[in-house]
Amino acid sequence: MSDNDTVTPQASPPPAPLSNDERTWALIGHLAAFSAFITGIGCVIGPLVVWLVKRDTLPFASEQAKEALNFNITVALAFVALFVFTLLTFGIGILLAWPIGVALFVAWFVLTIVAALKANEGVAYRYPFTLRLVK
Repeated sequence: MSDNDTVTPQASPPPAPLSNDERTWALIGHLAAFSAFITGIGCVIGPLVVWLVKRDTLPFASEQAKEALNFNITVALAFVALFVFTLLTFGIGILLAWPIGVALFVAWFVLTIVAALKANEGVAYRYPFTLRLVK
């Protein structure tokens, strides 16, 4: 290299704007959790289906569906833990499990709607207190 050569860092190009299709599928990835009202276990199955279908074609939608899947698995595990706690205390634990379960349900419902709205805006949303089980 001579004294006249200068190295200029390459600026990374700005991220491409998300297509409507990708934002819509990200929205569906979050809202698919509400299929739990129909099937019972749909809170996990809905986001799983969206993630499996779109993981190779739409990266943003795939990431958001995976985030929704991890969150719903975490919430399902928390509900199972509350149920087991109630069983282990011979039903007395319901006095503690019931209010915690109601608060958990409200948090699940609200956070799912917030995540869906953010995804529809094209903003990646990360749920709080989520185990990242699916990588």
